[in-house]
Amino acid sequence: MWRKIKENKLILLLLLIGAVYFLLKFIVPLLAPVLLAMLFVTIFGPLMQYMQKRLRIHRQLAAAALLLLAGSLLAVLLWVLFSWMVGSFPEWMTTLERMEQDLSGRLLEFCGTAGKRLGLDVDYMEEWMQNSLGKGVTFVQEKLLPSVLSKSMDYAKGMVAFGGFLATFLIATILLAKDYDRIMNLLLAREDCHVFLEILCGIIRYIATYVRAQFIILSLIGGVCSLVLAFCGFRQGAFWGLLAGVLDAFPFIGTGVILVPAAVLQLSGGAYGRAAVCIGLYILCIFLRELLEPRLIGGRIGVSPIFILISLYAGIGLFGLPGILLGPLGFIIVWQSFQSLSE
Repeated sequence: MWRKIKENKLILLLLLIGAVYFLLKFIVPLLAPVLLAMLFVTIFGPLMQYMQKRLRIHRQLAAAALLLLAGSLLAVLLWVLFSWMVGSFPEWMTTLERMEQDLSGRLLEFCGTAGKRLGLDVDYMEEWMQNSLGKGVTFVQEKLLPSVLSKSMDYAKGMVAFGGFLATFLIATILLAKDYDRIMNLLLAREDCHVFLEILCGIIRYIATYVRAQFIILSLIGGVCSLVLAFCGFRQGAFWGLLAGVLDAFPFIGTGVILVPAAVLQLSGGAYGRAAVCIGLYILCIFLRELLEPRLIGGRIGVSPIFILISLYAGIGLFGLPGILLGPLGFIIVWQSFQSLSE
């Protein structure tokens, strides 16, 4: 039966798609911290082995040291970002208030001019616009903010769940660092596990390639944005440029989250040259990503970028927001498994 399935490529492909969907939908959420720990130990295994041989550090201590280093760097970055946000909050509120007043004045002026040309009651239109703006502010204050605050218990539960996930990941990483060689030797001793190991190596190779490519693109776009914004005299331009580079690594977010509002702010203040710089920089960042990503990812793993894009949208349709990661990952598992089993 297995021979007949392998000969029929379509049936094999459909079975693999069903198996991978079941894996990502039901198994991965249950074993996510352990699987992440296995990926961490596999990727950083050579480094931990080097630390064990050269520095005489046990693998468990080497894994703990790497986790501590990564956690420290992340904590420092989050603290710097949080401190900057808290320090900039009064300035943001002043800017938003000024933008609201400026936008209200422009809308009222526009309505008055349009009303005169159309022969409408100007006072009525201005009153209608003021009431509409007032209703919008009231909705934000009385509806939107209370609904966000009412979900504080859900946020607290999410934080507790994340703490449990993180603790399980740390413990599993240290335990796997100790028994990793023994587990690999047991799998290598069984011939029927060789295909599984080949699939696993292909998946890890893809993840490593993807992370490396995103880091290169992130660094390049962040550096370009920081230099341009700082050179053009934007306040804290270097920080905003780096933040734009980081956000560009996330699908459906990109540098536009930073550069487009910055362009609108400059337009509202009459700085048309800076607004043009923001729009031009946004177009340049899109061009750089579209130019580099296929060469750094698709060319190295032998997969056309169009399939990665299709899997991204399919993953979002099947898994929601986590499909941004699960979609391409599922496609790579199916693709690598199909190739290995066909051979």
